[in-house]
Amino acid sequence: MGNHFGKLLLNENMKVFRRVRTWVMLAILALISILMPVLMREGFGSSEIIYWQAAVTAVQVSFFLNTIFCVVIAAESVAGEFTWGTIKLLLIRPWSRSKILASKYLTVVGFSILSTLLVIGMAMLTSYILFSHDAPAGSGVTAANALTMWGYLYIDLFITLAIAFMVSSVFRSGALAIGLSLFIMFTQNIFSLIFNPDRYAWAKYVLFNNMDLSKYMNTSSDIGLMNGPSEGMTLGFSLAVLAVYYVIFMVISWVVFNKRDVAG
Repeated sequence: MGNHFGKLLLNENMKVFRRVRTWVMLAILALISILMPVLMREGFGSSEIIYWQAAVTAVQVSFFLNTIFCVVIAAESVAGEFTWGTIKLLLIRPWSRSKILASKYLTVVGFSILSTLLVIGMAMLTSYILFSHDAPAGSGVTAANALTMWGYLYIDLFITLAIAFMVSSVFRSGALAIGLSLFIMFTQNIFSLIFNPDRYAWAKYVLFNNMDLSKYMNTSSDIGLMNGPSEGMTLGFSLAVLAVYYVIFMVISWVVFNKRDVAG
């Protein structure tokens, strides 16, 4: 049984990595991750910035595009089968719908991990070559801060992918999944300002107010993306809220994909 699922998972990965577009997206991510430290080196000089700080900045800039590319893969994972009319070929195979959906989701997550590691690896390597290794005492970004920030960025990406995958499964529309995910990316901070937990107690349970975990970082590191957490909100609280939303997204995806008639 596990062997059958492995073949299904391999089949889904082949659908992604046999497409020229996938390799073009990865190449663009690698290029930008290399180019950003080079541009910073020209602007600041290697003696004025520690390489960890350069790498963090490069990854933050590149991660926006990384999220978009991952959303494109997630949005077409299920919706694309309906668009291309290949969903019937999958359903006549001896695989359950749950396994088909699981293989698609794991492929999407696998691609997001690969692209994220590519971005971080290229940014780190280039920054390490171009920038200073000697941080002034009590300043600069440490390795722990950088790794924490990158972890928080990936969690944000992970939740955005779950939304795109759910929309793709429910509405069978890759365009809608991409559009909605991009809308969330662009308006996340705006909605956080409108529905401020400091003004509305219930707002701390709103998804947008919990996606950017960088606000829980030590402000002295100067790499957080927002001002700081609201009263009553902690890292553990936000992770718990995100976990609940994530389960809801996955359950909706699974229920709709398993129950809806896909023969037509």
